[in-house]
Amino acid sequence: MSMRELTVLGTASQTPTRQRNHNGYVLRWDDEVILFDPGEGSQRQLLHTTVTATDLTRICVTHFHGDHSLGLPGIIQRLSLDRVPHPVAVHFPAGGAEYFARLRHATSFHETAELACEPVDADGQRIALRGGHTLTARRLRHPIETYGYQLVEPDGCRMLPERLAAYGIGGPAVGELIRVGHLDVGGRRVHRDEVAVPRPGQRFAFVMDTGLCDAVYALAEHADLLVIESTFLDSEATLAAEVGHLTAAQAARVATESGVRRLVLTHFSQRYADPARFAAEAREHFTGDLVIAEDLGTVAVPPRRVASPG
Repeated sequence: MSMRELTVLGTASQTPTRQRNHNGYVLRWDDEVILFDPGEGSQRQLLHTTVTATDLTRICVTHFHGDHSLGLPGIIQRLSLDRVPHPVAVHFPAGGAEYFARLRHATSFHETAELACEPVDADGQRIALRGGHTLTARRLRHPIETYGYQLVEPDGCRMLPERLAAYGIGGPAVGELIRVGHLDVGGRRVHRDEVAVPRPGQRFAFVMDTGLCDAVYALAEHADLLVIESTFLDSEATLAAEVGHLTAAQAARVATESGVRRLVLTHFSQRYADPARFAAEAREHFTGDLVIAEDLGTVAVPPRRVASPG
């Protein structure tokens, strides 16, 4: 059975706190298990979850600031220690290739894992995933080269059993109808849209360190689940803009304007002791599902939107 769920390894920005580890997020999306931005301590945080290094199929790094990448050496070495049998794709800003090379070989180890390095060198670069899904990288606004990621499932259709039965269509003929788009039954051609309703593909977006820019909205557009940094509260909006970060209010407004269904705020500055302040600020601008990320928490991708029969 397929699963679409986010596991949070850490939620702190810049430095860990006693309650929050450095960043780290694992997305289970059917057959893909993607580790985003493994900060320091990510390998140990995994031990407190149901995810193992062997599960990982892909690693995505938004940029090479330490709180988003210092966990790479441990994760990469763990892949070899556990003799992960499949290639693990790694995506990161091409301009940071030297940092990645250093982190990959930060210490001596016996490398057995196969890393398929696929750097991101263009805004809007598309990466093909399993099952026909697509991962798109978009350039964000931060002092160093930074990309956000958007995972998109292709649109499909949902067959309606009662309509199939009315035409006497069943068994392998259903698969043929889905594949070809029409089927001749009893002297009549039945088209797929007569026995199905559209099934919009689901979307996931991951937006880390950035000032507000067009790419933030492009990534967030119609996301079923948006994971987005909200380093600061609105009282520090000027500082946030200066250092290339978002406030909880900005992230919430992006979610509302982009039609996001479930919003996950994370990457909190250590200056704030009470996470409820982020929720209160976000609620002024967003009325949908809101999650204030906590270390080792899980967040499900919302159930698929169901289109009604026409």
